[in-house]
Amino acid sequence: MANFDYLSPELEQLKKEGRYRPLTVWDSGSGPWMMLNGRKILQMSSNNYLGLTNHPELKKAAIEAIETYGAGSGSVRTITGTLRIHDELEQELAAFKGTEATLVFQSGFTTNQGILGSILGPDDVVISDELNHASIIDGIRLTKAHRKVYAHKDLDQLEQCLKESGNFRSRVVVTDGVFSMDGDIAPLPQIVELAERYDAIVYVDDAHASGVLGRHGKGSTDHFNLHGRVHIQVGTLSKAIGAVGGYMAGSQLLKDYLIHKARSFLFSTSQPPAVAAMGLAAIRVLKSSPELTERLWSNTDYFRTRLNTLGFDTGMSETPIIPIIVGNPAAAMQFSDALLEEGLFAQGIVYPTVAMDKGRVRLIITASHTEDDLNFALDRLERAGKRLGLI
Repeated sequence: MANFDYLSPELEQLKKEGRYRPLTVWDSGSGPWMMLNGRKILQMSSNNYLGLTNHPELKKAAIEAIETYGAGSGSVRTITGTLRIHDELEQELAAFKGTEATLVFQSGFTTNQGILGSILGPDDVVISDELNHASIIDGIRLTKAHRKVYAHKDLDQLEQCLKESGNFRSRVVVTDGVFSMDGDIAPLPQIVELAERYDAIVYVDDAHASGVLGRHGKGSTDHFNLHGRVHIQVGTLSKAIGAVGGYMAGSQLLKDYLIHKARSFLFSTSQPPAVAAMGLAAIRVLKSSPELTERLWSNTDYFRTRLNTLGFDTGMSETPIIPIIVGNPAAAMQFSDALLEEGLFAQGIVYPTVAMDKGRVRLIITASHTEDDLNFALDRLERAGKRLGLI
């Protein structure tokens, strides 16, 4: 009888290297403080940057959408699964992003898979930053396009890749807007200038810039005032937006093409009406509540400055994503465990998510954290860091 015993050695190796981590099951909803096995824990690993998962306007919108449309959409978008609420969301998103059109997918991961898998063929080349998100990497793997990878934010290497790619039908430069493991920002103005010089398409994944960078959280294109010069923007309805989903913001032509060609769009049931309604409500909250992003950045600047004063290595962080670089994977996980004992949840991140010698605890600051919360975290980080010899 067939079984999966052949998988056991790999799991045992993960445990031996200190990289094995069971799922953490929480007893309360996402927020700055959460319940875990009867303990109140300060949450410092959530992507809920603006605290919108519990915003009353999002809850109200979800309940009203269920009453109006029901629990589910019933089908894929191209059959009967496009409801008025989906259309309203896309129109609102396009106006928010300043583009002709948007197209919503079920997740950010499927957005990248759907777009890259449909616009790239054997006559094209895609040029990707080496630290781009896994969804970009997997999306590229789905294509028959030629592939080039340049060292992280290395503009000289990027230009060399462009110079060597003049005989392809199209050249697509793909980058994260904010890199999810290091919290640094892509040099988008220089990337756009190079792309324009070599007639290439610019594709930016703003999963961790949505709701964080730009006016009212419009993203990295707005942050650098590059409207009309970035061909494809990928955004998220998860993370700072507080719901779930992803979207493409770009031209109407591209939207029409993806509706007919993007397999992750064509063969997935559309978002439940409540989810679409939450996304719509979140965009309206962003436009009317700039104090949320202001508080997020105030908290971030305070916390990172204090961490650096304590002597922690925060790497390249420029955003609310603040890693504490430890190095050894087992040591990173030991640090994470020690913080949990102290009442602070900060997830350890190790290989293959980051390089083997770049194990870290990744902290994410939110607008919901108070100064008392941040000081509590700093105290626990200092205690655990000294106990483990990290500072």
